[in-house]
Order: sequence, then C-alpha cells, then structure tokens
Amino acid sequence: MRIGVHVSIAGHIYEALERAHHLGCNTMQIFSRNPRGWRVSKLDPQAVGEFKRLKSRYDIRPVVVHIPYLINLATPDDKLYKKSIAAYIEDIERADHLAAEYFVTHLGSHSGSGEEKGIDRFLKALNEILKRAKPKTTVLLETTAGSGSSIGYKFDHLRRIIDGQDERRAVGVCLDTSHVFAAGYDIKSKEGLERTLIEFEKILGLKLLKVIHFNDSLAAFNSHVDRHQHIGKGEIGLEAMGRIINHPKLKNTAFIMETPKKTEKDDRMNMAAAKRLIKK
Repeated sequence: MRIGVHVSIAGHIYEALERAHHLGCNTMQIFSRNPRGWRVSKLDPQAVGEFKRLKSRYDIRPVVVHIPYLINLATPDDKLYKKSIAAYIEDIERADHLAAEYFVTHLGSHSGSGEEKGIDRFLKALNEILKRAKPKTTVLLETTAGSGSSIGYKFDHLRRIIDGQDERRAVGVCLDTSHVFAAGYDIKSKEGLERTLIEFEKILGLKLLKVIHFNDSLAAFNSHVDRHQHIGKGEIGLEAMGRIINHPKLKNTAFIMETPKKTEKDDRMNMAAAKRLIKK
C-alpha cells in the first residue's frame, strides 16, 4: 500500500523526499513553490536531477504536486482567469520536470456567477491548458467540501468537467475524505461508504480515482466546512477511516494525509495511526 503525507519543500526541493522517507512514507505530496504567491523562481536543474534520483532510490511514488491556492479557473474575473491559466501551465510544467505522476487541482470558486458558469469556465480553461502544455503528469480533479462559492462538491461537477476535455485520458480524480464527508457523502457508516463508492463508480468510474486525501474532518457531516483533523480524532472517526483505507475497491489508490501539523511529531502520529489501521 502507498501511504504518505504532504511534506515541505523548504531548503532544496529534493529535501522533501528526504523528509518523506524519514517519516516512513512511500508516496508524498508537495507544492512545487510558494502556494500563496504568484512569483515563481525557476527550478534548478541540479536540484531536479537530485529529486529524481532520490525519488527512485527511496521508491516514493506516486509523487503528487498540488496546485497553488491563488489559481482560480472558475472565476468570472477575466484578468484573474487569464493569469490563472498562465500560472497553471507554468506549474504543471514544473510537475513534469520533477517527473511527478499527478497534479492535484482544486476546482476553484465561481465567486457569485453561479455553479453552471463556474463549471463551464473551469472546463474550458483546463481544455486550453492541456492542449498548450501537453503534460505527461495526470491532472487530478479534487473533490471539495462545497464551502462558499466553490465548485467540485458533487461528483457530477467533476464528470461534466472531464466530459468537456478533448484529452480525457489526461484527467483523473483525487477524493478527499474530509471534503466529501462535509459535502454530504456519508462515508462514516459502512452502508454509506458503500453507497458513496457505488455512486462514484456510476458517475465517474473508480478507474479514475488515483489519490485519496486521507483526512479526518473537524467539521460535521454535510456542513460544507473544510476543516481537516487528525486521523481518528474527527467526525469521521477511527472505525470509519479504517474501513476506507482497507476497502478492496481502493487498494490501488495512494493515500496521502493533509492533517494538521505544528511539528514533525504530528505527521509521525498520523502516519502511525493510519498504518495501525491497515489490515495485514
């Protein structure tokens, strides 16, 4: 099983792999740059080479790069829309340079223009991005909690975006357990998890599910509030998280935690909690 956490790229970007290996991860997620700013410095070729070497040495795969926070492909603001497309292309090219298998993207916010327009804006932008960038890495659409004016909290939203792509093979899905729970998908009960996976299979197809953001939820069921919690200490709970990580339909999926962290001890605690759940 592939299990890991989101790790920092502080220092040299290849140090993220050292941190992941030190934590006992065999998969990981990173930002390839500062996620809260627009300015981007070029990746150092030597650092990229070392990144690839350590990725192979430690057998850390898949490597997942997460989109920066400022990018919004669903926005009605034309200036931000064009800026987001340009930044997205730059970021997905960085993921390709790092030989990352997946590039996880939130679906953005329609900012009051309505879900229909937001979804349409996103799918058109992504179609343009994929045509221009021709990435080797696979773009994964991430499920959201549905807070504010965000899109992506229904499986139907993702389906419509994928159907709008000329290169559908370049797109997959990342399911966040905290997000879908807060969005109203009952993954806490055994029956609810089965219904959710059946619905996912019917609407999207489980073959598209490549990564699970394995997070407990501080927010209540169907609250549409995006708040992650430590494994087993949230509203989903330890028993339900155990059912998820051991579900036979999810055995080929990478599980990556984005749980709260103040120090490395938090990551170690969550890695240990998740590994204890795995049935031998």
